Amino acid sequence: MSDQLMQAQAKTISCRYRQDLPILLLVNALIAVLLTLIDERTALVDNLVISNCIGFCIWLCNWAMDRMMGDAWPRPWRMLISTPLGLLAGFALAAALGASNVIAILLHAPSQAWRWVAIAVLISGFASAFFWVLFRAQRDRAELEVQRRHAAEAQQAQTAAQLAMLQAQIEPHFLFNTLANLHSLIARDPALAQIMLEHLNDYLRASLKRTRQSTTCLAEELDLVSALLAINQIRLGERLSYLIRVPAALRGAQLPPLLLQPLVENALQHGIEPAIAGGVIEIEAEKIGTQLCLRVIDSGMGLNLNAPSQSGIGLANVRDRLMYLYEGQATLSIAGNTPSGVVAELRIPFAE
Repeated sequence: MSDQLMQAQAKTISCRYRQDLPILLLVNALIAVLLTLIDERTALVDNLVISNCIGFCIWLCNWAMDRMMGDAWPRPWRMLISTPLGLLAGFALAAALGASNVIAILLHAPSQAWRWVAIAVLISGFASAFFWVLFRAQRDRAELEVQRRHAAEAQQAQTAAQLAMLQAQIEPHFLFNTLANLHSLIARDPALAQIMLEHLNDYLRASLKRTRQSTTCLAEELDLVSALLAINQIRLGERLSYLIRVPAALRGAQLPPLLLQPLVENALQHGIEPAIAGGVIEIEAEKIGTQLCLRVIDSGMGLNLNAPSQSGIGLANVRDRLMYLYEGQATLSIAGNTPSGVVAELRIPFAE
């Protein structure tokens, strides 16, 4: 059971006593009136004391079993135990408070009391069933509230991550570098400048499209990172080469948008650009069991353990999204590559 659900249920239980006490008193009063109407020999005050004692004793037995057993026993079984215990304790408590001693009457003159006791048992059973239904409805409402809150938090995190990534994608640093390269290429290589401008147009259009989608397919994500890599290959020249190895059968796999791109950006920014000789970026995908495994492998600078934040904002956003979207069923691992560089591996549940 999640911590949020336990907290919500604890809050519900604390509120339940205040909300349900008037209901319990009303049910006890109705039972007392009903018993008085059925058997005119009994007094209403006497029945009020007995019904309230029984009601509160059954309530107390349920509370004690809740505290001792938690969810180990189903609630119907606890009701079957707490109802007779509460009845006996209620009769004894009522006698101690001055009401008729029903147990003593039953033992000494069963013919006078058995009908009254049988009615009390039946009514207590119906009352217990009524409160079981009431508690079950309250518990279901608490669970639904936790699920709604969780969904709202996931949506909020998704929106925040997408906005952060959109901001990172069109950050001035990237645009200025690309536009500066375009400016220099226009004079010395107009054809290459035209290609780079087309890649930039594809990249920006795909990025904006992804921010409006809740899910996308791997093929569309590969189109996005291909445009990003093509731009950077023109910008970095021979210092960058890349290879995408994704089977056609996996290109239709569904995944949240903009999940692969931060891994590629991280490889470019922290792996290839700082390396004097540049390097290679490889993108791989395979299905392992019920999971889709995506790897972004670079041969750049490698992990810097002295850096305070090697993964950067983009990878932190990816981890946050995985946590909210998959609840522990997805992972992102960063490890060193041999002989140099980084391997970023993303695993999410496979879906088509």
